[in-house]
Amino acid sequence: MTTPLKNIRVLDMSRVLAGPWAGQLLGDYGADVVKIERPGTGDDTRQWGPPWLGGDEGESAYFLSANRNKRSITLNISNTKGQDVVRALAAQADVLIENYKVGTLQRYGLDAQALLKLNPRLIYCSISAFGQSGTRATEPGYDAMIQASAGLMSITGPAEGGPQKVGVAISDIMAGMYASTAILAALNARGESGTGQHIDVPLYDSQVAWLANQNMNFLLGGEAPKRLGTAHPNLVPYQAFRSSDAIFMLAVGNDQQFRAVCSVVERPDLADDQRFASMPDRIANRSTLIPLLESLFVEKPTQHWLDSLCAAGVAAGPINDIAEVLGNTHATERELVRQLRNGNDDDVPTVANPVAFGETPVAYTKAPPLLGEHTDEVLREWLGYSDSQIQSLKNTDVI
Repeated sequence: MTTPLKNIRVLDMSRVLAGPWAGQLLGDYGADVVKIERPGTGDDTRQWGPPWLGGDEGESAYFLSANRNKRSITLNISNTKGQDVVRALAAQADVLIENYKVGTLQRYGLDAQALLKLNPRLIYCSISAFGQSGTRATEPGYDAMIQASAGLMSITGPAEGGPQKVGVAISDIMAGMYASTAILAALNARGESGTGQHIDVPLYDSQVAWLANQNMNFLLGGEAPKRLGTAHPNLVPYQAFRSSDAIFMLAVGNDQQFRAVCSVVERPDLADDQRFASMPDRIANRSTLIPLLESLFVEKPTQHWLDSLCAAGVAAGPINDIAEVLGNTHATERELVRQLRNGNDDDVPTVANPVAFGETPVAYTKAPPLLGEHTDEVLREWLGYSDSQIQSLKNTDVI
């Protein structure tokens, strides 16, 4: 069996999360991903600890989360010789991913226009805060401020509380996901046209795009959505409830499931109550229905409700912490945690890619690389450099 992208070479010039996440996905699918890092320090996230693998001088958990299935080379791209190496690598690459501040790589002659002229088959993917055009193009941005300014925090948090960000850098991750799918689409287009292209993926636009039904709620309803805590704007009951011993999540998606819930709580009359008979009715009378259900669920423990609701075909689940998620039976059955061995001979845990291909499996071949671990190897393999050429680059602090 082989991997889906075994014939694709990717030059990953990105750092932090959005770009590295896209590069990791392509590496998972079998691409040869070469990560270019600054000599001495590397990707910013190498210093974003604790916790660390291998002690205070080891690898940060943050870096390890987004850089498996890559090879690392160190390269000073502010040096003209370093820029020449990037051009040589780009000439051999199928894909280049970068997330520099707009205009930075143009100053070095490494922008999309220059490298596509050098390699017309290159897929050049730029990830930035606000995109490659527009009055905000040169503004910096990190995930948290994108979550705030692009609408997510306005709908996240308790109804009576203040706005909250999501517990992971989801704006970065989703931009990386959009970038990876765009790259795959561009590779397919290149298969027909023979030419590459420049892809522009802004964090801000990505964040706006995946607000999904909340966007449409505003576009059709004309009212900006508000925070509802764990509740859903278009479904009721669809939120967390307290039992006698814990809190669990109930997700009712249609009238039949609501009728099943009423049977489980031994109040079948609620399903026939005209205030609650249909989803629009339940939304309109949310403030009446939810306290009724709360008074019933609090009478028995969570496991009773989970068992009963599952048996009735209704989605409900515990509110697990990450230790429970990665340590439970389901995680073992699905192999959600894998182990990879790095260049220091340390075992590196990694959370599995969720995709399972029938014929072209996800690769788990390379632990996140040590800084510059593969510099000599890549320069020899991709560019055919000799030992003396590599030593000359080292002597001049290019690599």
